[in-house]
Amino acid sequence: MSYLRTKSIESMLEGAEKKSLKKSLGALDLVMLGIGCIIGTGIFVLTGIAAAKYAGPGIMISFVMSGLTCAFAALAYAELASAVPIAGSAYTYTYATLGEIVAWIVGWNLVLEYSVGSAAVAAGWAGYVGGLLKSAGVTLPLAWTAVPADGGIANLPAIGICLFLTFLLVRGTKETASLNRILVFIKLAAVFIFLALAGPKVNPANWSPLMPFGFSGVAAGASIVFFAYIGFDAVATASEECRNPNRDLPIGIIGSLLVCTVLYIAVAAVLTGVVPYSELNNTEPVAYALRAIGYNFGSAMVGTGAICGITTVLLVLMYGQSRIFFAMSRDGLIPAGICKVHPTYGTPYIITIIAGIAVALIAGFLPIGIIAELTNIGTLFAFVVAAIGVAVLRVKQPDLVRPFRCPMVNVVAPLAVLSCGYLMYNLPMDTWIRFAVWSAIGFLVYFAYGYKNSTLNKDNRAA
Repeated sequence: MSYLRTKSIESMLEGAEKKSLKKSLGALDLVMLGIGCIIGTGIFVLTGIAAAKYAGPGIMISFVMSGLTCAFAALAYAELASAVPIAGSAYTYTYATLGEIVAWIVGWNLVLEYSVGSAAVAAGWAGYVGGLLKSAGVTLPLAWTAVPADGGIANLPAIGICLFLTFLLVRGTKETASLNRILVFIKLAAVFIFLALAGPKVNPANWSPLMPFGFSGVAAGASIVFFAYIGFDAVATASEECRNPNRDLPIGIIGSLLVCTVLYIAVAAVLTGVVPYSELNNTEPVAYALRAIGYNFGSAMVGTGAICGITTVLLVLMYGQSRIFFAMSRDGLIPAGICKVHPTYGTPYIITIIAGIAVALIAGFLPIGIIAELTNIGTLFAFVVAAIGVAVLRVKQPDLVRPFRCPMVNVVAPLAVLSCGYLMYNLPMDTWIRFAVWSAIGFLVYFAYGYKNSTLNKDNRAA
């Protein structure tokens, strides 16, 4: 049962005070952080692909399903984040509620989620930039824009953007948030330009049939587009860097999710309304739709906004990845030496550099499309555990100060578990197999290193 030992919230808060990150973020920064990670690949790429291959115009319903699933999880996250304002997101919450080994496997899968997600987004960023340069008459050589498996030597643009953003993340969270805010405004402008130009051109006939692949296609589409929503989890990883976490974290988590859900449904409706869904299976469906209705200049503007959008997604994913590592390292489950905080910048610079280089290498040299779905299953698993955790904590510590309380927790928590479980059920079997293999490796690492070196284990031995 020692594997299920939990860490008290009081000891977590004390540990965070001894080795904490610089507090520099407000509510607006957190909302922008969430939008920065949520609005990106999902709205500019995934919407069209999921419509063409899975849901048809019913992709609007898919976004509603995924949005509701995330809403249930977000309410649980908001309560936990306000009560336990410490870096680590679902990993930290699980450590306080369900035990060390469960927390470890949640953190292990979150690391995979952020690493694979970052590498996939970096590759997508490189593709958009290459396309934009090509339209301007500049063609980059295949050798330096493709991974070896695709006939190249290395994807240098993907490596370059990863290293540049790593540099920014080391320099400081406030500086990173400032850049993120600028890029978020640009990409939101691109979204509104698309809605303003394409909205009047909607032909309702394109929405018929609404569900050409049946409801099962809509459900499958919801599982795929779930990738587009995972950004609000990154808001929770910023807990320790909030000036007023009790108030700002719930605003950041719920606010960013609401804004993005409305925009996703609006874009999905307009996109499938201006062109037949079968034509949207390409890497730039939003820009393609504008070209199809004669707005070439608008298409170029939206393409530029898409690059900004994907940049912010990568920035926030890499940020969240380093904070998960930081929390696990501070707990002794991975070597403590890598969680040092820079004396000037106030950031966990060593793990940020290590993680940034790892993502750059994955994006630059490996074909990662086959494992991208691991991002979804890892996140859904974390959401399930967080939803269970908020209910368990209500029973174990009913008197805990909760600045934000999840409404109707006995209804919302089970709905979060069931809806996340349903989306996991609709993921391909290959994804489940890879998830099981990665988790098995995680258990081996825990028993070989984490269990013995856990700060909780050392404290118990000392007592």
